[in-house]
Formats: sequence, C-alpha cells, structure tokens
Amino acid sequence: QAQLRESGGGLVQAGTSLRLSCLYSGRAESTNTVAWFRQAPGKEREWIGCTTWTGNTAYTAESVKGRFTVSKDSAKWTVYLQMNNLKFEDTAVYYCAASRGYYNERWCPDASLFAFWGQGTQVTVSP
Repeated sequence: QAQLRESGGGLVQAGTSLRLSCLYSGRAESTNTVAWFRQAPGKEREWIGCTTWTGNTAYTAESVKGRFTVSKDSAKWTVYLQMNNLKFEDTAVYYCAASRGYYNERWCPDASLFAFWGQGTQVTVSP
C-alpha cells in the first residue's frame, strides 16, 4: 500500500518562498506519477503540478507557472513543490497524490486518476 506524507507547510508572508516535500513509501512499482493539488476554503481542488519517478519532465499549471516548480529526488522517493513569491490567494491545504499510471499535463489535473493521497499540509500566506 502506497503512503504519502507532505511536510513543509506553515504561515509565511506574501512575497516569500516555501518548499513542500512529499515523501512516498511503499512498493516501488505501485506508483509512477506524483502530483500536487491544493484546496482553499470554499473552493474546488486545484491541480498544481506533477512529475513521474522515471521521467525527466515536470508539469506545472498555468495558474502558478513561473512561481511554482515541481521537482523530485527519486533516490529519496520525494517530490518537492517550490513556491516562490507567494500570494495571499495561495493559502490552501496542499496535497500530494500518486497514481500507477504515467500522466502528463493533459491528464494530471484529473484528481480521480490518483488513488493515493497524503493528509495535506496547510500553507497560509499573510498579506
């Protein structure tokens, strides 16, 4: 059974940076794509970005492109979300999710494709 654990959230001021980590544990062949989503109070879940354990490409949603970057350390089974120039509207619970499938930016936004989810980490950005 795959397990995901996010860390790195917190309270920060607008304009600063934060890096989230998503540590995967479980069988190596159980998952191939890892994605980041976020959900703010009263809003729908939003896809942020994704990557695969074996590929060299990471995809980022247009809404955060240029400020957020997805990266990975496959040896550590960890996926990162680097968030720069944070804005108040970035306040949300951030989740990482994993899927057995190989997905690119066309499919990653579909949260139903991801069977494994972490508990989420809160990011609060003060104005």
